[in-house]
Amino acid sequence: MALKRFSVLDLLGLNLKEHDSLDLRCVAGRRGLVRDITIPDLNRPGLALSGFYDSFAFQRVQLFGRGEVAYLNKIVGEEKLDSIRQLFSYPIPCCIFTHNLEPPEAFVSVAEEAGCPVLVTGLDSSEFSARILRILSNIFAPKVSIHGVLVEVYGLGILIMGDSGVGKSETALELIERGHRLVADDVVEISCVNGNTLLGQGANKIIGHHMEIRGLGIINITQLYGVGSIRERKEVQFVAKLEEWDANKVYDRLGTNELTMEILGVRIPKLEIPVKPGRNIPIILETAAMNERLKSMGYFSAKEFNQNVLKWIETDAARAPYYGVDDSY
Repeated sequence: MALKRFSVLDLLGLNLKEHDSLDLRCVAGRRGLVRDITIPDLNRPGLALSGFYDSFAFQRVQLFGRGEVAYLNKIVGEEKLDSIRQLFSYPIPCCIFTHNLEPPEAFVSVAEEAGCPVLVTGLDSSEFSARILRILSNIFAPKVSIHGVLVEVYGLGILIMGDSGVGKSETALELIERGHRLVADDVVEISCVNGNTLLGQGANKIIGHHMEIRGLGIINITQLYGVGSIRERKEVQFVAKLEEWDANKVYDRLGTNELTMEILGVRIPKLEIPVKPGRNIPIILETAAMNERLKSMGYFSAKEFNQNVLKWIETDAARAPYYGVDDSY
């Protein structure tokens, strides 16, 4: 199911570099560049070209590799263009040829008539498939914008949430001062990738690495602390909710109550941290990050402490009959 409008022209306009580059160019059907890509998947149209159109996935991007191009050249040489015309009778988004393979002139001519974009890439079929599927998966991933600050602490992505004025940005600023990295401030855009991974980034790339500090104004973290203090995106691995200290509320003092928060159907650990004068919230978050890493390695401090206390109680209970009031006998 499509979650946003994304056209073939948008695909060509993506600013992708290095291992994400698709190396695409348009060779025909430019008036069809406005066609929408609605499904983040590919289809190899070999069966369709041979005349079998049952369950033809025409909604997907059509990928032509060496096998498909060899078959195209064969049917063009035999002047059997009906299968090509039938292919373009479907509203397919676009056709992409890999290995820098040029489509036959007859194919280009029919594509122009149908207004279907024909693109060419220098990548081989397997590499191009891996790249475009990864890119489309990210583009079509469910997204939500959350008010908060996303920081990376000891390699862990922490989403700091709380009411306005509770000290989210000031806490993040202290963490940056201590050598950690800022991902996004104020509005964090979170996308669910692969069904179980939450990736967070700034909702606006232009202002994503700026922070608003009350009494100071807007500051540029990149200019103040260098490029090593920022990160473009990071997996959200747990949530730290800051709240004003409530004397009537019972806070977890052992850490055995594991709270979670659901974002886009994915549950992640959540901490409720009360804020009041004298509490060093950045150090608490650093400790929480290290403790969370220990949990991921199988060590749970609170549970171990609880087990040790139970062992001590059992041992003490076993000694009671021997050291109680009846010892006078």
